[in-house]
Amino acid sequence: MANVVVVGAQWGDEGKGKLVDWLSERAEVIVRFQGGHNAGHTLVIDKKVYKLSLLPSGIVRGNKLSVIGNGVVLDPWHLKEEIAKLRGQGVEISPDNLMVAENTPLILPVHAEADHAREALKSIAKIGTTGRGIGPAYEDKVGRRAIRVSDLADPETLAARVDRLLLHHDTLRRGLGLEPVDREALIAKLGEIAPFVLQFAAPVWKVLSEKRKSGSRILFEGAQGSLLDIDFGTYPFVTSSNVIAGQAATGSGLGPGAIDFVLGIVKAYTTRVGEGPFPTELDDPDGQRLGERGHEFGVVTGRKRRCGWFDAALVRQTCATSGMNGIALTKLDVLDGFETLKICVGYQLDGEELSYLPFAADQQVRCRPIYEEMSGWSESTEGARSWAELPANAIKYVRRIEELIDCSVALVSTSPERDDTILVTDPFAD
Repeated sequence: MANVVVVGAQWGDEGKGKLVDWLSERAEVIVRFQGGHNAGHTLVIDKKVYKLSLLPSGIVRGNKLSVIGNGVVLDPWHLKEEIAKLRGQGVEISPDNLMVAENTPLILPVHAEADHAREALKSIAKIGTTGRGIGPAYEDKVGRRAIRVSDLADPETLAARVDRLLLHHDTLRRGLGLEPVDREALIAKLGEIAPFVLQFAAPVWKVLSEKRKSGSRILFEGAQGSLLDIDFGTYPFVTSSNVIAGQAATGSGLGPGAIDFVLGIVKAYTTRVGEGPFPTELDDPDGQRLGERGHEFGVVTGRKRRCGWFDAALVRQTCATSGMNGIALTKLDVLDGFETLKICVGYQLDGEELSYLPFAADQQVRCRPIYEEMSGWSESTEGARSWAELPANAIKYVRRIEELIDCSVALVSTSPERDDTILVTDPFAD
């Protein structure tokens, strides 16, 4: 059976939640493989709105197994809150349909405190993090001092692991002007949350291997967007994990041979939250119109998203770095009514034309977009479920995007509703 990886192909907020939910109907297992609770996904099902930031989008469907993989950093207190909220909306969540990898690192209060303190320093440029401790938690993971889910089951060694962690953090906190961590309070807090988290703990790598062998279809769900990847994003204004499709293997415990189709989620225009370069950003009525029509506010932070024209040069890069087999184009309906549309096909940098965005941060800031113009359409595309329902110019726009990014369109989304989707190629087709 085919297994599919879904990744965002821009700076996030591309509409992954709806598409993963829509695709999860065809899968038995849905896996989150990176990021933390800094990534917001909004699902609209039968007019009912679900807002997720940590749990896999498949959790709102019955008879599916949702998995949080080892590539995620997990805030156990947020996990409890999010589960309680969804249960309050009638979603059934138990160890039967939710598993958390035993080797998943935890986000602790000290991580969020370090995040906020560093962002507040006027002596360094702000990265624009959500302040939820994601970055510091990943730092502890690679520094070999993280507290992991499995550690909660061993109180005798947990204290020693906390001491190792605080040896680093108390030193850091002195430099940031913060008081030392209350060791006993932290250990007590972990002891209180341990029973709740451990009920979901499992050897996820083993479970996924068995599911694959039995023929179950697996859907791997990424968070953020490829342009926030720690290696291939607009560094340093990026997240602290690998976002591109290759991370699905290491972030879940299945090898790369388990991946059959990589689907990139691409918004029909471009948005970005927080700091960092954005070549096609619009600070004009067109940009304001995109933001208003697209309801461009962050699910997690509520921050207003920056908006701009579609950047084909950037998406062409992310299609290459993730090895995408197809894209799902979302929010096409937001472009309804624009007389003229622009697509960025490359950049001007100090008089030289480039077909890609360079990695050097100072060069990224100086890149100016090279635009190609297309005629827009006055008809509505909202709710369209077939090519026949799309205006001719909307189809031309989609086809031109395919040409420019060198990747075919597999799906087109025309509203937040689950079924308002045009299926061109089924990623799960064997």
